[in-house]
Amino acid sequence: MRENVTISYRGAGYEIGRGEHFYGIWAVAAPQSQPLEWWPETPEGWSGAWSRFTVIETPGTIVPVGQRTGPLPTGSLPAGEPSGRTAGAVAAAALLAVGVVLGFAGLFPAYLAGASLAQQPAQLVPHVIYLAAWSASAALILLGGVRQRAGALLGVGTSAVTFGFFLADAGFVIAGGAHLAGPGLVLGFLGWLACATGSVVAFRVRPPGGLGRPHSDDMGPVVMLMLAALGTAAAFAPAWDSFTLRVATGATQTVTAGNAFANPAPVIAGDVAVMVALVAVVAAAALWRPVRLGAALLAGAIIPMVAQAISALVQVGEAVSPTQFGFSPAQAAASGLTISSGLTSAFWIYCAFLVALIASFAWMLIPPHPAGEPPRQAPPAGAWNAPVPGAVEATSILPPAPQVREAEDGIAPGQDVAATTRPPGPSAPGSAET
Repeated sequence: MRENVTISYRGAGYEIGRGEHFYGIWAVAAPQSQPLEWWPETPEGWSGAWSRFTVIETPGTIVPVGQRTGPLPTGSLPAGEPSGRTAGAVAAAALLAVGVVLGFAGLFPAYLAGASLAQQPAQLVPHVIYLAAWSASAALILLGGVRQRAGALLGVGTSAVTFGFFLADAGFVIAGGAHLAGPGLVLGFLGWLACATGSVVAFRVRPPGGLGRPHSDDMGPVVMLMLAALGTAAAFAPAWDSFTLRVATGATQTVTAGNAFANPAPVIAGDVAVMVALVAVVAAAALWRPVRLGAALLAGAIIPMVAQAISALVQVGEAVSPTQFGFSPAQAAASGLTISSGLTSAFWIYCAFLVALIASFAWMLIPPHPAGEPPRQAPPAGAWNAPVPGAVEATSILPPAPQVREAEDGIAPGQDVAATTRPPGPSAPGSAET
């Protein structure tokens, strides 16, 4: 738990304050016993801490807190973090629930060409996974606090990537005629629309952090995450399905199917939308601060793509009709035709990139410092281009160093809570002692 910690300023993802004989920066969404970074309890240390804080925090979100946290149980919300449900959060969860109900109802009527999703296991599985992700999003939003923000990001990520799949399904109707569309497709799209709207409403109720500059130590994993996203998107396009046709004479022929660019133009547009949305959402997740909330956004992008891989595996186990290749059952029986199905190397490459995305997701959930490990001490203040003591009034960017002695309302005597810039300079070492 945190003890003897005074949080002075808070932004969307991070907060800065004073511990016992040090100044430190903590992640808002991940309270822990030790700061992410710390500086000596000197004017130069406060200058370096503030400069670093303003670099990693989202511009325009920093507000004074001046509130002593006291002991904070591990895993609980940070000081000032509301945990109750708001009307907006309830409305967002209700929209998601309506979307899930509509999506579930759309599994049973005709979806495309007279067949329902429930009659096609390979198509049923991914849709059920989408609905499960949106259900989890609604549950997290209702829990409030940090979970509410994670649920909003999970729903936004899932909705962004799945839009392309529903667009591709509608593309078959656009290319082949309205007679192909069934009520299941309409219900499914309305369900997606309700879930997407609910996710956006939850996002706007309490903005869950924002884009920020990654720390230099994180650049390697961020680059790997982006390469994994690009690889997944690229491997999504080639054909995954492989069919081997063999006749009684021993002659064989191998046919591949599923190339995204072999479809009608409206369907291609949907597949391209999936790939673009995947890369965009993963890029946003890589730059999201706090990092752990970025993991929720990343999960929203990964879940639909994992669903596609599972769908392909399910399809391999299904019987293949000779009519798919222009043979009637009578012709197939006369020639002794047998058809076996498999997966191409492109599918396994896709799975390898998916594993890399999942590994990046796990990395984003790991705390910056394992339990018992001392926090990282940042370089001296000058390395962050912070104002030197005595030049604070000229630069007008450095707030006063936090004090231990506080008024009853939690604000240090003489501190103007409305001003986050242009206060007096930091106090000398030792002046903050009670």
